[in-house]
Amino acid sequence: MEREYTLRMGKIEDTLARALPRLPGAAWLRETFPALEFDPSLARHLTAPCRELLDRGGKRWRPLLSLLVCEALGGGDAVLPLLPLVEFPHNASLIHDDIEDNSSLRRGKPAVHVLYGNDTAINSGSFLYFLPLSCVESWDGPAETKTRILLLWGEYMRRLHLGQSMDIAWHRDFFSLPSIEDYLLMCRLKTGCLARFAALLGAVCSGCPSPEAVMERYGAAAEKLGVGFQILDDVKNLSSGVPGKERGDDIVEGKKSLPVLLYLHGQGPGREDRAAFAASCFKAASEKGPGAGEIVLFITELERSGALEAALQKGERLIGEAKAAFGEAPDVRAFPAGDLLAGLAETLR
Repeated sequence: MEREYTLRMGKIEDTLARALPRLPGAAWLRETFPALEFDPSLARHLTAPCRELLDRGGKRWRPLLSLLVCEALGGGDAVLPLLPLVEFPHNASLIHDDIEDNSSLRRGKPAVHVLYGNDTAINSGSFLYFLPLSCVESWDGPAETKTRILLLWGEYMRRLHLGQSMDIAWHRDFFSLPSIEDYLLMCRLKTGCLARFAALLGAVCSGCPSPEAVMERYGAAAEKLGVGFQILDDVKNLSSGVPGKERGDDIVEGKKSLPVLLYLHGQGPGREDRAAFAASCFKAASEKGPGAGEIVLFITELERSGALEAALQKGERLIGEAKAAFGEAPDVRAFPAGDLLAGLAETLR
């Protein structure tokens, strides 16, 4: 199976490189900026920060998910030229997220805004959201399918930004206490929606019959995969640490992740004391930065209370449900894409 994943990842990387070349040439400029003539070197101020982040790698599991859904439904690699619609907005959100959270590292290196400045990073991040629309314009597909894809893209980009706004609102207020249900909704919007969009894109491009039922089945499973991935990422941030980021930087940012909320919503006496303790740790960490001793104190308390373990189990359960849904889908026709789709979920644990 590893070889099958590697083959598809190679195709994905080639597609992303064509959609955003390291050195924009005349052909790319004509396609991206039709009816404009200017020195190609001017475009590099726009594209270099985007390529900086893409060149650092990433799991690329969202475009792989889209490709496997399309294959599994009998569409082959028809979705391949459109995969920038999935991967570029994800990277755009990382550029903006690091500015909003004042994060200094991303994928083991200085964040894009640290290297290029906030103004350039904001502009390039926004460009990365809209750039893949040129892939739709040049795609050799039916006009009605293009229209449907553009409508889906617009809907899910709006959802993504709503989820991000919820996250920002909560971490700016040290004493805010969203419900577990609201947190899960935020995850569905901020992280799950791109995974759902990836699955829907693959289904639409596959040309499968009865697409509505198929899209709902795969979309729901993909959303669970995205939410489970977000929860496990939050747990790792507070336990082993996420590769390429500083351990506990979610506390510095004041984020209300699932382990934190499970701790604060815990039953029994002392809830007010827990809330005050958490708020003081968030405040101290935000003032002192990643080296704050309060980060260690708070993580120790999360471990002692069982909140970290409970969040881990929730994330694992969601990914397990997604894996089962992919593996049992009655409309999977193409082998080995069906097996690879189920196996993809396992790689995100």
